[in-house]
Formats: sequence, structure tokens, C-alpha cells
Amino acid sequence: MTTNTANGASAASTAAVKAAVDTANTSQAARASKATQPASAQRRRPELAAFLRNRRARVTPADVGMPPGLRRRTPGLRREEVAQLSGVGVTWYTWLEQGRPINASPQVLDAVARTLRLDAPEREHLYRLAEVPFAPDREVLTRRVGPEVQGIIDALHPLLAVVYNTRYDILATNAAYQDLFAVPETLRIGLPNALWTLFTVAEGDSPLVRPEQELPLMVATLRSAYGRHVGEPAWEDYIRALSVASPWFAELWASGEVVLPGPRVKTFRHAVVGELRMTSQSLSIDGMPECRIVVYTPEDEESREKVELLRERRERLWPPAHESEEEEEIVRRWNAENPAP
Repeated sequence: MTTNTANGASAASTAAVKAAVDTANTSQAARASKATQPASAQRRRPELAAFLRNRRARVTPADVGMPPGLRRRTPGLRREEVAQLSGVGVTWYTWLEQGRPINASPQVLDAVARTLRLDAPEREHLYRLAEVPFAPDREVLTRRVGPEVQGIIDALHPLLAVVYNTRYDILATNAAYQDLFAVPETLRIGLPNALWTLFTVAEGDSPLVRPEQELPLMVATLRSAYGRHVGEPAWEDYIRALSVASPWFAELWASGEVVLPGPRVKTFRHAVVGELRMTSQSLSIDGMPECRIVVYTPEDEESREKVELLRERRERLWPPAHESEEEEEIVRRWNAENPAP
């Protein structure tokens, strides 16, 4: 009996020592892992832990169709409830919420995001904190702008301003832009599209003085956006149709060149004032993903004077000829209010 007791005590002592060693090794490994992490990663993990706890606290059992239960101390969901609803292990989720250096897949983060009812900006924030590459949901490109954005580009007058999406659809322009570019002409192809117009317009009618320099850059910029939309029917149809309409576009597209939007000096021609040298600058728009305001500023005094001449010409010729139903209605109303003598 005494021997058995001694053996049991010895086994318990051995188990305790082994557990202590394992704990020490785990702590040492965690410290070593933390030591090898960059400072930015070490800072993200506590932020991730705080973010998950905060978002878990605002989701109630009723929000996810669960009974409230008795003696609930947690203001929102419990950790095990988040794990169960997300289809992940309780220990794994606990470690994630504790900010431990564990790996998370996009699929698992998406499941956690759905459980915690994260909106799009919160979901992206979760990905950033977990150091997982974020791929936003594919969305239909914006095809129109609100009055606020239109007001901004109108207020930029006399600078030329236009709103493009990444496929070069013309979403909005101000009067100065219309002075230089024959925007109504592009309405013949449906939604105005700068790239389509430039590749299909007659050579003598192109507003670009050096299309051999500018168009390859525009196609390369288009390809940089295309990477986010590969396989989407609208994009594939657009690329296919423009390739048929313009063999030169097809050739440039096949080259595979990629560049990002950026400031450039471009030379344009106008039938009345001749050549103008303009610097283009792109500005992003909050709340309108993949859209940008492009502002053109005169590169020199001569170009500035020609822009002013175009403005004066527009004012003399108002109302101009338009082709869209909305613009035709404006013209009809103007004529009714200003009958010819």
C-alpha cells in the first residue's frame, strides 16, 4: 500500500513537472515568435483582440436567432457562441481574440465577419489587423455620380474636370471639360467612354496630338484595374468588343503592359484654338470605389489663354447642340424662355 502510494505520488510529481516544462516551452516559443515579429505585427495583434471583443459585445443572441439564456454576464455573444456560429474551434477563436500569432484564412475571417455582422469597412479592417490580404467584393462599376460630386467638379471651373471609373466610362464633366472635348459625340456609342472614343474616332478627329504615346498608357492603366475584374462578364464583353472595333487596342492589350494612374502632360488639339498642353491629375472619391476625378490644368500661359478662349466661345454659342434627351430638354426649355426676335 505504501509502495503504491509512493508510486502514485511520484507519477503525479512527474506529470506536474512535465506540465510545467510544457508550459515553459510554450511560453518560450510564444516569446520567441513575438520577438521575431516586426513591430507593426506586434501592434496589430492587440488591436485585433480589442476590435473582436468590441464587435462581439454589440451582437446579442437575439441578433443571431439564439435564446438569451439565464445568468448571462456577457453583454453580447460569448466566445464559444461566436466560434460555433462561425464553424471554428473554440480554442482557435479564443486565441484569435487574445491576439496570439496564429494564422487565419480568408474563409475563416469571412465566417467570423458574418457572425459579428461586420460591414464592408469593418471587414476590411479585420483583414488588415489579421495580416491577411484583403480582396474586396466584386461590385458593378459606378455608372453615375451624385449632385455633391457634380458640384465639386463644377466648382473647379475654369479647370477642366471629369469623373471616370476604371473602365474610362465618363460619369460626369464640367463645362470647361466640354469646351475642349466633344462629349456629346461620344453619346452615339451609348454610355460615353473615353477609351472607346479615342480608339474608334477617325484619325483626324482625335483630340490627342500624340495618340501613339498616350493610348498605350491608357490601355496599361485599364489593365491595372482589370486584374480586379477578371472573368466578370461586363469587363470581358467590353475588352472583347473593343478589340474587335480596334485592332490597335487588341495589339496593345495583348502586350500585357500595366501602369497605375498618375499625373501626365498631354497635348490636345481643338478645331478652333489649336494645340493645348495640359497636365492631368487624378483624385480619388470617398464612397465611390474605382472612380476618380481627373483634373486638367494648363501647362503654360498659351494653353491657359486658349482655355479662356474656349470658355468665351461657349458662352457666346449657348445653348450648344446636344444629343441626350436630358440635354435636349434643357435646350427646349431655354428656347421657350428665350424666343427668337
